[in-house]
Amino acid sequence: MTIPLWVWIVTLTGVPAFLIVDVLVIARRPHKPSMAECAKWLAAFIGGAILFGIGIGIFAGGDYATQFFAGWLTEYSLSVDNLFVFIIIMTKFGVPEKYQQAALLAGIMIAIFLRGIFIAAGSALIEQFTWVFYLFGAFLIYTAVKLAKEGMGDEDEDEEFKENAFLRFVERRFRATTSWEFGTRLFGRIDGKRVATPMFITILALGTTDLMFALDSIPAIFGLTSEPYIVFTANVFALMGLRQLYFLIGGLLKRLVYLSLGLSVLLGFIGVKLVLHALHENSLPFINGGQPLHQIPEIPITVSLGAIVVILAVTTVASLLRTRTHHDAQV
Repeated sequence: MTIPLWVWIVTLTGVPAFLIVDVLVIARRPHKPSMAECAKWLAAFIGGAILFGIGIGIFAGGDYATQFFAGWLTEYSLSVDNLFVFIIIMTKFGVPEKYQQAALLAGIMIAIFLRGIFIAAGSALIEQFTWVFYLFGAFLIYTAVKLAKEGMGDEDEDEEFKENAFLRFVERRFRATTSWEFGTRLFGRIDGKRVATPMFITILALGTTDLMFALDSIPAIFGLTSEPYIVFTANVFALMGLRQLYFLIGGLLKRLVYLSLGLSVLLGFIGVKLVLHALHENSLPFINGGQPLHQIPEIPITVSLGAIVVILAVTTVASLLRTRTHHDAQV
């Protein structure tokens, strides 16, 4: 798939420009969005992703369009898991509801920038060392097992947000206030001294925490497509609607009791797909005399897309039925 330079330029300038304008508008008029407002914007972002995928199909072919939709759905489903942590971060820093939208959007801007760097590094790594698919696949399978244990209750789920090293460094480097008197401003002055506001710390927490989630989501999408442009745009469309999703289904998240199990199956499936692809394309000294195992079948992208849709659908329906049954039993 050959992407003209001007398309990359438009994408890499258009996305930040849209987000900057959006965050400036929200910062000037902070408010908690209504359900109707969230639904409208979420529908717009989802519709935009669908139209974008159709456009890829028209100009680049149906196979690339399928890769985009598979990647977008995977990133979106994994991003939903982020919302649990986002809620914990908002609670920890005591973010007033009217400022949460601005904090989320600014955090998403940081997340897109950091993921862009991560995607570029991953693409370069794959280009030079194709055996890296073995590492990606093994890591995804490991993550799948870990998520499955959490979903089955074998491990206690830590519901407290733990600040990462970068965030702790920033808090030591800058004097910070816990008061929200400065609103959406990132810095303020107290007794003539400059201080970092809770908004600044919250935004950094949201953006850098998302990078931790990218450690499994980026390898996962590289298991579905090796095209950097598709990987990047799928991530952008998945993150763009995350803010509305936060407000729209905040209460519904608690009902997705099988989300960890569903995501573990999804990551495990893609991990196996990556390992099969690596065996098919790469030689290892201790396997088949150092020759690739071309007889090993690969999982077609259409099968991957179908599996992703089925896994997400079953996870959602099973979760809603489980919580509904539990609620009826209590009543």
